[in-house]
Amino acid sequence: MESDFSGEQKRWLEGFASGSAAVRALSGAARTGAAQPTAPAEPSGPDAAHLKAQDRTVAVGGKLADQEKWKRAENPLDAYARLTGQAGAGAYPKPEDNFRWRFHGLFYVAPNQNSFMCRLRLPNGILNHWQFAGIADLADAYGGGYAHVTTRANLQLREIAAENAQAMLEGIQILGLCSKGSGADNIRNVTGSPTAGIDRQELIDTRPLARAWHFHILNDRSLYGLPRKFNVGFDGGGIIPVLEETNDIGFQAVRVRDGAAAEAGVWMKVVIGGITGHKDLARDPGLLCRPKDCVAVADAIVRVFIEHGDRTDRTKARLKYVIDRWGVDKFVAAVEEKLGNPFARAAPNHLEPRPATDRFAHIGAHAQKQDGLNWLGVVVPVGRLTTGQMRGLAQVAGDCGDGDIRLTVWQNLILSGIADRRLAEAEARIAALGLSTKASSIRAGLVACTGNTGCKFAASDTKGHALMIAEHVEARLALDVPVNVHLTGCHHSCAQHYIGDIGLLGAKVSVGEEGDTVEGYDLVVGGGFAENAKIGRELWKGVKAEDCPAQVEALLRAYMARRQAPQESFQTFTARHSVEDLRAFCDAPALEAAA
Repeated sequence: MESDFSGEQKRWLEGFASGSAAVRALSGAARTGAAQPTAPAEPSGPDAAHLKAQDRTVAVGGKLADQEKWKRAENPLDAYARLTGQAGAGAYPKPEDNFRWRFHGLFYVAPNQNSFMCRLRLPNGILNHWQFAGIADLADAYGGGYAHVTTRANLQLREIAAENAQAMLEGIQILGLCSKGSGADNIRNVTGSPTAGIDRQELIDTRPLARAWHFHILNDRSLYGLPRKFNVGFDGGGIIPVLEETNDIGFQAVRVRDGAAAEAGVWMKVVIGGITGHKDLARDPGLLCRPKDCVAVADAIVRVFIEHGDRTDRTKARLKYVIDRWGVDKFVAAVEEKLGNPFARAAPNHLEPRPATDRFAHIGAHAQKQDGLNWLGVVVPVGRLTTGQMRGLAQVAGDCGDGDIRLTVWQNLILSGIADRRLAEAEARIAALGLSTKASSIRAGLVACTGNTGCKFAASDTKGHALMIAEHVEARLALDVPVNVHLTGCHHSCAQHYIGDIGLLGAKVSVGEEGDTVEGYDLVVGGGFAENAKIGRELWKGVKAEDCPAQVEALLRAYMARRQAPQESFQTFTARHSVEDLRAFCDAPALEAAA
C-alpha cells in the first residue's frame, strides 16, 4: 500500500506522525509534571579537552580540586575585565581570583607582601636592551624599584599595588613583551641555551626553537589551564647548561653517528617527566625528533597530559605522575598516536657524547664563535637587580655589545656581541654599577629562590641566608673548584636544591620545649646536572639558619682534606662516602685530624 502514495504524500505523513508523537510526549509531561530528559551538550571550542577531562573525572567518582572548579566556573582568560575592575577599585583578589589572575602573570603574594608580583615570558631568556630598560621604568613607576632574575631565565617584578596592576600588565605589552600564562596551570617560560647562536661548541641554535614553542602556546587557548604547571627547556649542546633534564619536557641536541637507525646528523633527544622537587630527573626513553618537529612533539605530549593528568590531587598532578601510573611505553604510544607517526630512535652507542659544560662560563668574558666578539657574564647576587643597575646594564649592552640581554637559569645575565676593543670598557662600567663579572667558586653557583620575604610558601629567608653562607665561606676557605649551593624555601623547589652540590630546603626548626621555631634548613649533598645529572641525598635535617654557614664550611673543608685528587669533584667525593661517613667527617675532631 505504501507504493500507492506519492513522494510528497510520504513526507507529509512522516511529518504528521513525528508531530503527533511530540504532542503526545508533551501532553504526557504536562499531566505528570515531569520534565523530559535532555542529553547534556558535548563540550566544544578550545576549552573542550579540559572540560571533557573534568567530566570523566567526575563520572568515575572523582572530586575536582578547587582550582579545577574555579577554571570551570570562569575561564581565567575570560576574566580580564574583572581584573581591571578590581585594579580600578584598588582591590586585591580573593583566593579564586588570585588563582585566575596568575593566568595573566599577576600573583597576590600576601601575607609576606601586601602587593602583587608580576612574572614575564621571555623565550630563551633573551630580551633587548631597550626592553630591559623599559622594565626598569615599569618597576619604578608601578613596583618596588627592583627586579629578580629567576631560575627559569626570567624576570619578576614585586611590590605592585592593586591600583597599579592593570598599568603594569599593559605596560609590559607596550614594550613588546607579555606575562600571559606565566603562572598557575600553564606552560611556563620557555628556556633555552643562554649562549644560543654565539657558542663555539653548540650543536644547534635554540632561539628559533624556543620562540616557535613560545608563540605556539600564546596563540592556542587550548594549551592553557592544564592539570598543573608545565616546563619545557631546549639544550643546544652549548657550554652553559640549561637544566632541561629538570623539565617536564627536555629537548637535548645530539649528534647521531653513521650506522644508526636514524639518519646521521643533529637531532633533538626528547626526555620527559622531570620534576626535581619530587626527586625525579626527566627520563630518557630513547626518543629522537628533528628540530623542526619540536613544536609538534611538545604539543602532542601536552595534549596527552591535558586528557589524562590528575584533576583531583594537586600534589600528583604533574606529568611525572601520568608516566608513573601508565609506564613509559604506554605514555610514548599515546603521544605517537597524537602525532600520527612514531618517534625516531637510536641506541645510546650511536649518539656522540654531549659537549662538556663549564660551570664558570656564565660568568666573565668568553670568546664567541663570531671572531672578535665576546659574551660577558655578569654576577647578579642571588638574582636581585635595582632599576638603576638595569638601566646601566641596558646602556652597556647597547653601547658596547649587540644590544641583547641574556638571562640564565643561574640567576645572572650575559651581555653578548662585545668587541675585543670594548671589553675592558664594558667591565669597568659594570663594576661602576656595583656589579661584577668575576665570582668566587661558591658565588658562581649560588642560587636562591624568593624566600619568605616575598613568598608565603617559604619557611626561610633564602636570599639573605645564601649571602651569609657565601660571605662566611669566602672569609675562611680558598675553594679551587666550583661548588653549587642552592637554597630553596619550600617543597616547590624553585631553586632546584636537589641538583646542587649542596642543597638547602627551608624548614622550621623547633627550639626549646614551648614549641617555638626558628628558620632553618634540611641539607642534601651530591646533586648534579647536565652530564652529571643526579638527585642529592639528605645529610642533615633541621639545621638552624644561623648554623648553616658553619655546616657548609665543614662540608667543604672535609672535601678539600679528603678528596683523592684536586680534580675530584665535590659530587664524586660525596658519592664515594656514606651519609654516616660524611657526617662524621664534619665533626670538629675529624676536621682537625684531616687538617
